[in-house]
Amino acid sequence: MPSPALLLCSVLVFLSGFRTPDPSFRKVEPLPKTPYVQVRGGLPNAFRAMSEKKKATVAFLGGSITFNPGWRDKVSAYLQERFPDTRFTFIKAGIPSLGSLPHAFRFQQDVAGQGTPDLLFLEAAVNDRVNETDSLTQLRALEGIVRQARRLNPDMDIVLMSFVDPDKLADFAANRVPAEIANHERVAAHYGLPSINPAREVYDRIKAGEFSWEGDFKDLHPSPFGQELYFQTIRYLLETAPAKPAGKPVSPKKTAALNPTSFDKGRYLPLETAYLQTGWKRLENWHPADAVGTRPGFVDRPVLEALTPGAVLSLPFSGSAVGMAVVSGPDAGVVEYRIDGGPYRKMDLYTQWSHLLHLPWYKLFAEDLPAKNHVLDLRISSQKNPKSAGTACRIVYFLVNG
Repeated sequence: MPSPALLLCSVLVFLSGFRTPDPSFRKVEPLPKTPYVQVRGGLPNAFRAMSEKKKATVAFLGGSITFNPGWRDKVSAYLQERFPDTRFTFIKAGIPSLGSLPHAFRFQQDVAGQGTPDLLFLEAAVNDRVNETDSLTQLRALEGIVRQARRLNPDMDIVLMSFVDPDKLADFAANRVPAEIANHERVAAHYGLPSINPAREVYDRIKAGEFSWEGDFKDLHPSPFGQELYFQTIRYLLETAPAKPAGKPVSPKKTAALNPTSFDKGRYLPLETAYLQTGWKRLENWHPADAVGTRPGFVDRPVLEALTPGAVLSLPFSGSAVGMAVVSGPDAGVVEYRIDGGPYRKMDLYTQWSHLLHLPWYKLFAEDLPAKNHVLDLRISSQKNPKSAGTACRIVYFLVNG
């Protein structure tokens, strides 16, 4: 297998080849959209709500590429223009830095808690790579989201989307399908869901000479040019999908799960569930004392905070997986944890971005537990990452699958 450094060099060479296009650069015949759109079961129920019921809820669940203005606004405007007599509710559930694992545990609050979608757009491929979410966890999370969504509304249509980043360009250059895209497609195919693959589309169009990364698309947070490309691919799906036969949606209750331990019961546990034994305190409106940045939804809110080694809490829970969502900033520490009185293990909460941002960071302590009652013990270690300025832990949510 080529080394990461070699792959990086390959993609940089690949990208640099299109830095200064000649005047005929944009006269290349554009590639068709078809290879990058999988219609599968289509979107019959969403279009039924829009065209017949005249009332539809559309949710956008993703990371910063969904949170930022761009393709999401264009899709919303397109739907309103196409169905002018329909009353739309748009659920904006994009939170920067979050991928499939956080989405699976926040779906109940951030999507279902805001309404019942007829149509859900889901993206996680970029942040799953950046956050180093392993392939099995991706699969459990993506499938968990789909099964939660279809339990909420058996008629919900769902679109899985794989956006682009330089790592994926490097994978394509090495003739390798990125694991994140493979998992998105595997879940979409299993449940008969439409999917789009703009990551491959961007790579192919750059290679064909239609545009450049550096001059046009610019970044994994796309330029207006890139946002328009994403929108046009989604629009192509929206204009192609209704031609597919309607057919019944694939019900999670009647479809065997790809993974029996998928996060199909993922949810947040209230902070009040924990027993604070020593060294922990509840802050009702946490805000960092430093000038380091924050993310919406993870500041000016309740957190459980411990700053000193030896602080201990316990959490009773029931389910097959348990974890926590923390804000990981410049002083993030190391925690020690055990389940049901087992041996303690360590988890470093400091990330490569912690010096720049109080980052929302979702970590699982276990995801293969028997689905029964358990107890998590958590304490602050005296050890810390050499780059960290402290031993802090600030818990925003507890996570449980059960």
